[in-house]
Amino acid sequence: MEIRKLQRLIVDALEDVKAQDIKVFNTEHLTALFERVIIASGTSNRQTKALAASVRDKVKAAGGDIVSMEGEDVGEWVLVDTGDAIVHIMQPALRQYYNLEEIWGEKPVRLKAAGTKAGVKSDVSAVDDGEDPDDDGDEAPAQKAPARRKASK
Repeated sequence: MEIRKLQRLIVDALEDVKAQDIKVFNTEHLTALFERVIIASGTSNRQTKALAASVRDKVKAAGGDIVSMEGEDVGEWVLVDTGDAIVHIMQPALRQYYNLEEIWGEKPVRLKAAGTKAGVKSDVSAVDDGEDPDDDGDEAPAQKAPARRKASK
């Protein structure tokens, strides 16, 4: 599955279950293992499990593969590996503590605000490094990734 379609599918699946603070990052320049890292927050164990199940079900229904899922038994941090994209669904306290945006957030990906279902504006922050042939220019502005901290001596 083409990466842009996969990331849109994943974001839509997360939005369907009301994920918060969805971020998409291009990681092609950092690792050959996957092309995107997607991070989202859920407010409870039940919601993080439901978010992961939504991603799994939508990816499978579209003909994509789920390589593995980790953490669904507890639900504080669930990881869904689709091969080309890794999805981290975390509760806010864990997300803040581990700060994955600092590790993977060098290249955020901009997505069209397709998640404007029922007039509700999407909570997605993302920047794509390529040209989108369907681009009509109505994209939300990208947020800058947090600056890297220099080690003090």
